Amino acid sequence: MNLRSLIVAVLVVLAGCVTAPRAPVEVPQVMISPSTWQQVDREIVEASQSATEQTRIYARGAMDYWRTRVYELTEQNFIPWFSSYWTQEWLSMKVSWYTISAKGEQDASEKRLAAYLLEQYQEKVLAPAAVEIDPDAILSLAAAFYVDILKEELQKISQRHGVPMAQLNGRIQKIPAIALGPPPPRDASLYQVVHTESLNTLPAYAALIDKIHTAGGDKGVGSTDTAMAPVAKRASQRMEAEMAPRGAASAVAAAAGKLAGGLITVGVAGIRALIQASDRPDSEALIRSSLGNTFDKAWLKLVQDPRTGVMAGTLYMAAQIEGNLAQSAAPPVGSSGESVDWSPTESTNQQINP
Repeated sequence: MNLRSLIVAVLVVLAGCVTAPRAPVEVPQVMISPSTWQQVDREIVEASQSATEQTRIYARGAMDYWRTRVYELTEQNFIPWFSSYWTQEWLSMKVSWYTISAKGEQDASEKRLAAYLLEQYQEKVLAPAAVEIDPDAILSLAAAFYVDILKEELQKISQRHGVPMAQLNGRIQKIPAIALGPPPPRDASLYQVVHTESLNTLPAYAALIDKIHTAGGDKGVGSTDTAMAPVAKRASQRMEAEMAPRGAASAVAAAAGKLAGGLITVGVAGIRALIQASDRPDSEALIRSSLGNTFDKAWLKLVQDPRTGVMAGTLYMAAQIEGNLAQSAAPPVGSSGESVDWSPTESTNQQINP
């Protein structure tokens, strides 16, 4: 290539670099009739109702698994620990200390023993189960499951009615899904919840979870401490009854000298072991009955309560979405299930007009 050709090529390249970029091609808006928008709104409501029912099945299955693991870990970890000879000896020492330091407080040893047993139950049963799954995790997983289904259905609605996704997105930006503001970050539209990579990163969703926890009180099983009360009462009474003869035996052993005293002490320990062994079946039966009944009641509330249970996040968002579309999606359609007292009146109540 000669010098003149090279100069021409360079000038062409430079000319291309200074050419103004082309303006983006605007996609014209597709004209959507009011009746089509009405049908779209109706199908969004139906999609929400269907997603809610599918989520309910998912949440129930997850809660069934959690309950199974709690019962398994109770049998594997807690009951053998509680029933063992050395645990009973340790608990006897604690009851002795609780009784001495009670200062006249009624049932002090029972209450403190129940609190200690609850700590051990949390450590040996609830915490290991939570490594796999627990109600708080199911609450968030259920809400994410509902949103994923709804997102897929919105794509199908767009294709079914020939409504470009950009226009449908514009419409669902006006539909409140979470309305807990002010301030504005506590609010989120249907568009925001279905396009957020993770619900947990959405401030409005965090506010919703906080609201659910506040309404439900303490997280977790909640009333497990009630289940420990009869177990602690029985254990405390038995241990206190054993204290007097144990003290007398120690005095006799001290008076008898080292050799005889040692034999007496060993004999007393053997008798105590036999007493505990004979009491063990009754104690274990009491633990199973007390923990089982209380846990089942708490579990059922977590499954069924629309304000504080594992479906609370899903039901709240469904009520917001369906409530705000009820007028524009006429003829009226039913709600998604339980009557939830979080109506769209808490929101800005933006009405979506065809």
